[in-house]
Amino acid sequence: MIVLNEVHRHYRMGPTTVHALDGVSIRIDAGEYVAITGPSGSGKSTLMNVVGCLDRPDSGEYHLNGEAVESLSGDRLAAVRNRSIGFVFQNFNLLPRLTALENVEVPLVYGRIPRNERRKRARQMLDRVGLADRAGHRPNELSGGQRQRVAIARALATDPAIILADEPTGALDTRTGEEVMELFGELNREGASIVMVTHEPHIAAHATRTIHILDGRVGNGEALSREEPR
Repeated sequence: MIVLNEVHRHYRMGPTTVHALDGVSIRIDAGEYVAITGPSGSGKSTLMNVVGCLDRPDSGEYHLNGEAVESLSGDRLAAVRNRSIGFVFQNFNLLPRLTALENVEVPLVYGRIPRNERRKRARQMLDRVGLADRAGHRPNELSGGQRQRVAIARALATDPAIILADEPTGALDTRTGEEVMELFGELNREGASIVMVTHEPHIAAHATRTIHILDGRVGNGEALSREEPR
């Protein structure tokens, strides 16, 4: 489903060139639950941005569901991002003036889904994450865990090929974070493909495979375990 071959992404910082990704090659199959780990500045967030079609590699190849992403136009890239990828962020990225239901509808609006259909689908997704009774609440009326569940419902709304989660428990307390990870585990067992960036080993342990990034490269200690999440 996701294939990166010798992907490079460099940034200029004054006279210095930062090699954020330095020849990364990875493959992630449909239905996998993968954690991307590494210290701050290792390149894991840049890798997530490339995989999520938020950034383009300077060189190398990236295929998503068999499509060569690096060659797509801006409009086509945005369409692929909206249709194929659901995002879950550390700080939720919910719109404060919208209700939980309206926040879940946002990607469906961009996808030009008719109002009645998107409202129905948004309600189904909120029910899926256990928040059907909070549909009319705004983000400031929800707990941190509830806000992250709304974000997960929003990520699921377009029935994406993959869910990308960037430090999904970073803004949550330990107990709430574990509840969110249990939800990710349920989604994966139901067939969802999940790629998660985290710097926390106990969070990465929920995934069935870990890819370690160091200095823009895939580390030699990449774990290949495909056991059930703990």
